[in-house]
Amino acid sequence: MPAPKNHFKAALREGRFQLGMWVALGSAYAAEIAAGSGYDWLLIDGEHGPNDVPLIGAQLGALRGSVSHPIVRPPMGEAWLLKQLLDLGAQTFLIPMVETVEQARALVRAVRYPPAGIRGVGAALGRATNFNRIPDYLETADDEICLLLQIESRAGLAALDEIAAVEGVDGIFIGPSDLAADMGYLGRPSAGPVREAISDAFARTHAHGKARGIMTLALDQAHEYRAMGADFMAIGTDVTSLSAALDGLRRDFLGEAPSSNKRGGGY
Repeated sequence: MPAPKNHFKAALREGRFQLGMWVALGSAYAAEIAAGSGYDWLLIDGEHGPNDVPLIGAQLGALRGSVSHPIVRPPMGEAWLLKQLLDLGAQTFLIPMVETVEQARALVRAVRYPPAGIRGVGAALGRATNFNRIPDYLETADDEICLLLQIESRAGLAALDEIAAVEGVDGIFIGPSDLAADMGYLGRPSAGPVREAISDAFARTHAHGKARGIMTLALDQAHEYRAMGADFMAIGTDVTSLSAALDGLRRDFLGEAPSSNKRGGGY
């Protein structure tokens, strides 16, 4: 019996667009509710969400067997942390703040077993092997790992071609909000120069045969990014969806006008 099939990775390779949602509440119950909405993937956010390893593990368990593939974003791309998340059963990772080809190569090695990488051989203790019930896991695990690298700075854009060319990198994800801030457009991810940089990054990523990803809270931006060629994209978060629904319910009952101070952005 081989490692579980990574259907998200297979979809990207087949050119099938994958629609996603951020889950940042740090709740397995909330993740399970989100999975019922039918998104292709859900991102468990360990960078900005209040998540630690046990909480991420609980959410991976809640999503097990659902139609929504779990992607884990750790707070940083440290090999020791990726080792734990791999053994918990995570197969797809979004690593934030990647700026150099050296980082990209180190991350590829971190998620693979020797001799191709440095992942420790201990998954028999975790969910990855169905608690030592998958006899061929060690031989097949590497093929089902999907590594997505987040470019969100001018330095990352400058190194994008080198990063995207690294074997074992499956996709490049552009972080519009951080990129906008680094370019001098804090809070303005839809500014013209930022959009131009994203479009150029998508074109360069596609030239290397890698998947292009992005996230936004604004549906007009989402359609624009899709037209640019986004292969996987998140269009919201559990946090903002919950707050908007609660705020809207109260306003509807009281007959208040909708708030006009909310802006769409990326994460």
